[in-house]
Amino acid sequence: MAPPAWAKTLSTDAVFATAFVKRDGSYGAAILSEAGKVLHAIDLPARGHDVTFDPLSKRSVVFARQPGTFAVVFDHTGRDEPLTFASISGRHFFGHGVFSTDGALLYATENDFDNAAGVVGVYDTRAKFKRVGEFPTYGMGPHELLLLGDGRTIAVANGGIETHPDYGRAELNIATMKPSYVLVDRFTGDLVEKHELPPALHQLSIRHMDTDKSGAVWFGCQYRGPGGDRPLLVGRAARGKDLQLLDMPQDVLSGFRNYIGSVAANPAAGTVAVSSPEGNSLAIIDAASGRIVATSALAEVCGVAPDGTSFMATTGTGQIAQAGGATRSEPDYVWDNHMLRIDQAA
Repeated sequence: MAPPAWAKTLSTDAVFATAFVKRDGSYGAAILSEAGKVLHAIDLPARGHDVTFDPLSKRSVVFARQPGTFAVVFDHTGRDEPLTFASISGRHFFGHGVFSTDGALLYATENDFDNAAGVVGVYDTRAKFKRVGEFPTYGMGPHELLLLGDGRTIAVANGGIETHPDYGRAELNIATMKPSYVLVDRFTGDLVEKHELPPALHQLSIRHMDTDKSGAVWFGCQYRGPGGDRPLLVGRAARGKDLQLLDMPQDVLSGFRNYIGSVAANPAAGTVAVSSPEGNSLAIIDAASGRIVATSALAEVCGVAPDGTSFMATTGTGQIAQAGGATRSEPDYVWDNHMLRIDQAA
């Protein structure tokens, strides 16, 4: 198979973390080498979603897929037994979290489902991840969250969709949904900024994000409006400014089929990758200009992470597209939605 057009040959000292489903139907999370080989794996009680990493303790946490209530802490060598903790009654995880800069706290997006409100749950990592508090996300259906460069401000993508575990993953308010991008002070829980999309785009659910080298936050959306619409799906957020949706060539935009599954920035290369498992498409964007610099067709591609001056990608068919251009698969594994790059020297 020919290398994707965006791939380059490179070598870095990194590993990658991702959730998976095994061909036998069991669930887990894995650490992959840069060559796409499984270095370590743990079992999960159900399907996982995303992974976050604390460079100080060298531990990762993998979160359950919505509306799951578990999270599992593990190290990459298997020296320590994984630790499982749960969301409290009346809450479930949305699959994403982030550590504080000192590693003392873990923040996770959660659903206060009886009140149809988003919250960030706060966990004490030094007390076996005991839940010690929460603060609002000032919106509904929060998904990914990021800790910004000041170490204090948390950015949250409020997808705007109401769900309740009594109805599984059914979306209950498509006609009235109101997505938003918010900044929250993690120390006080106060709202710093809130930005909503124009009313005509109220069904454009903001879901996944990453930060480029300039500090701008890139976000990807999933559209819940009429299938024939072709709204812009990728945008940038900067403090004190309105959200900016990125204009794209129609062939690229149509190829996403109204669904961005993952967003990853590569600060070293000055690029951002967005993937669409619905459209079997991955696009690379120049962060400075917003120009599409490359696209690649890859069946059910979703997980994407920076690698050197390029990206590694994983798919729902079990493929791993390495940054050097090779593609391989582990025959027993199907990869889940997200992938995290972890610098081993960090």
